[in-house]
Amino acid sequence: MYRPGEYDPTAPLSDVPGLYDGADIGAALKAVREFHGVTLQDLADATRIRQTYLAALEDMRLEELPSRPFAIGYVKAYAKHLGLDADAAVERFRQEHPDHEEGLRAPVGMRKQRDSRLSLILIAGILVFAAFVLWNIAQRAITAQAAPHKPTIAAAAPAAAPSSDGGGPIQVGGALPPPVESTTPPLYETPGLANSTDGSADAVDAAAKARKATEAAQPVLPSMPVGSVFKPQGAILGAPAGPGATQVVIQARRNGVFEVRGADGSSYFTRVLQAGEAYRVPALKGLSITVSDPAVFDVFVAGRYTGPLPATVSKADALVPKPVP
Repeated sequence: MYRPGEYDPTAPLSDVPGLYDGADIGAALKAVREFHGVTLQDLADATRIRQTYLAALEDMRLEELPSRPFAIGYVKAYAKHLGLDADAAVERFRQEHPDHEEGLRAPVGMRKQRDSRLSLILIAGILVFAAFVLWNIAQRAITAQAAPHKPTIAAAAPAAAPSSDGGGPIQVGGALPPPVESTTPPLYETPGLANSTDGSADAVDAAAKARKATEAAQPVLPSMPVGSVFKPQGAILGAPAGPGATQVVIQARRNGVFEVRGADGSSYFTRVLQAGEAYRVPALKGLSITVSDPAVFDVFVAGRYTGPLPATVSKADALVPKPVP
C-alpha cells in the first residue's frame, strides 16, 4: 500500500517520469521523487544518506560529494528507493559524467623509447666503480710486496769456535736467558678502608659508625601523635594550595630522597627533602611516591597527621583514608 514518503507504484505509467526525463540524471531523479511526493528528508531517512548530499546529487554538484564511488552509490540507492532501475541510473550517470581521472591508453603501434643518455650514464658509473675497485686492489698488492717479510724462525746464535785441542764437544750456541718474571699488581684498596690493619671487619664497623654519626648530625623533627595539626617547618613544594592540589601533604622529619612519578612512569618531582620541607601532592590520578626511608616522611591529610608513609613505594590515592560507611 502507498504511504507518504514513498513512490506510488499504482500511478499511471504515462504520467510517471522516467530515468531519461530531465536534462541529466539528477533532474530525472528529482522529477520522479517530486511526482511521488517523497521529500528529501524522507529519502535521507530511508537511504541513510545526508540530505545535503541528496540535494547536491539532484543539482549535479558533484564537487560537494565525498568521491566518485560514493556518488555512484548515492545514485544507485536513490533510484532503488524510488522503484527505478538502479543499474540504468548508474549507467546514465557514468555516460553524462565520465571519469576523467582514468589513465589514457597508449596508441596502438607505438613503442616506448628510452632515453639513451640514461644508459650511457649507467655504463659510465659502472666503469668508474670497477676502476676504483681495481685501483684499490692494485694498491694493496703493491703495499704487500714492498713490506719487508718478517722472519718466521729466530736466527740461531753463531756457533762457538771449536777448541784447539779438539777433545771437547762443539757448542752450537749459548744458553738462552731465563724469562723475565711477571710482577704482581698491587692489591686494591677500598676507599675508606686504608687505615684498616687486620682485615675488613673493623673497617666496616668504622664506616657504619661514621654513617650513624653523619645521620645523627642531621636535623630531625620530633615525632607527633596521630591527629596533630600540620605546622610548616620549611618550604612547601609541589602543587600550590587550591583546586590543583589534593589534601595530602608529606613532610620530611629528616633528610631523605623523595620522588613522585606519574601513571606512565614519568618523573614529576625528584629531590632530597631536607628536614622540615614538605610536598603538596597534585590532584592527578595514578601518582606514586618513592622514598629512601618511609619512616622519616609524615603524611598529613586535610591538615591532620595520619602517620608515616606505609612503604618505600606508595600510591598517592591510597594515602587518603576511605570514609567509614
